[in-house]
Amino acid sequence: MLHTVLTNVLVYLVFVPVTALLSLLAVVAPSLCDRIHMIWGRIALFCAGVRVETDLSVLTPGKTYVFMPNHQSQLDILLLLALLHAHRVRFVAKQELFSIPLLGWAMGRVGHVPIDRGNSVSAMKSLDRAAKQAQGGISIIVFPEGTRAGEEPEELMDFKIGGMILALKTGLPVVPLVITGTARVLRKKSVWLRPGVVKVRALPPLETAGRYTLKQREAFRDDLYRLMNGAYRELRNG
Repeated sequence: MLHTVLTNVLVYLVFVPVTALLSLLAVVAPSLCDRIHMIWGRIALFCAGVRVETDLSVLTPGKTYVFMPNHQSQLDILLLLALLHAHRVRFVAKQELFSIPLLGWAMGRVGHVPIDRGNSVSAMKSLDRAAKQAQGGISIIVFPEGTRAGEEPEELMDFKIGGMILALKTGLPVVPLVITGTARVLRKKSVWLRPGVVKVRALPPLETAGRYTLKQREAFRDDLYRLMNGAYRELRNG
């Protein structure tokens, strides 16, 4: 219990001021954003007392991908920034995050893409913008579940079709990522952290070009779900 209390004190005394400082730096020097991502993510994991076990051996360093991870916690964002910074990643993230003072401004400045999930026309424009970024050498991270699961579930939630459309529009290899443990460290709608172990595994990249068309997006969604759900259960129970 004492360890948990000290962890939370460290987070709010160190991580919150660092977030403000790095957000300001990103605003004035967006060219440094990939290094800022790495530093921000690593500081967050350190302050939270998180030990990360990763298997990213299937990735080619520096290659551009569309990353599709399952989503359990706000910690997932920081975790992925720490692990994937070398791929020049940007998130497709809910629009509300961009309303956070300074942080939201920084996110928009460096190229993260806001999406309004309640407006289909606006959401499609956001997906088009993200696809253009990907074709310019930026790796896009999109959560196929669309929102956080909260408590660590036994199965992944259903996948939304928007992430499939984005992936197919880019024509880039899709990397399924399975994550466990973040929901136990930082639960949904909670600000109280519990130190623990987080596991991340990258599955072999999927070449979608020539295999799926936009009209086959439902088939792609179903195939991806089966693949990721099986790997998630294996990682969770392993």
